[in-house]
Amino acid sequence: MDDVSRKRSRAPESLMEQEMVIAEEGSSGAVEDELEEDTQLSNSCSEETIERIRHIYLKMEQFTLQVSELLEAGKATFKSIITEFEERLIAIHREQIEKWDEEIRELRLLDMANEEARALLRKVRLHLAHNVQISL
Repeated sequence: MDDVSRKRSRAPESLMEQEMVIAEEGSSGAVEDELEEDTQLSNSCSEETIERIRHIYLKMEQFTLQVSELLEAGKATFKSIITEFEERLIAIHREQIEKWDEEIRELRLLDMANEEARALLRKVRLHLAHNVQISL
């Protein structure tokens, strides 16, 4: 059993495997082998029919090549998009964390200011309480 028949007999498990089978089947050698097989099997065909079959095989090969190129271009595009997406998501995360860190710093400063104000009010209250007792 030749490579092409073997590839056709087993079912590809994933889309990636299907793409690889398409790309491999589209190689010139596979088309030439099929053309030679068809030519041997159809010796009774006219030259015009054989030429049409060759033309169809060429179309198949060109289409397979085009699909393969589109798949590669698509993969490259998706890799680029994924990279941009990751970078942007990381930047958004970093910005949000920095905002929350700033909010925490502001809360701590506010808490320190409030504690200082409470301490000052306690002193004032004690001073007033002491002065009121003295004047009574």
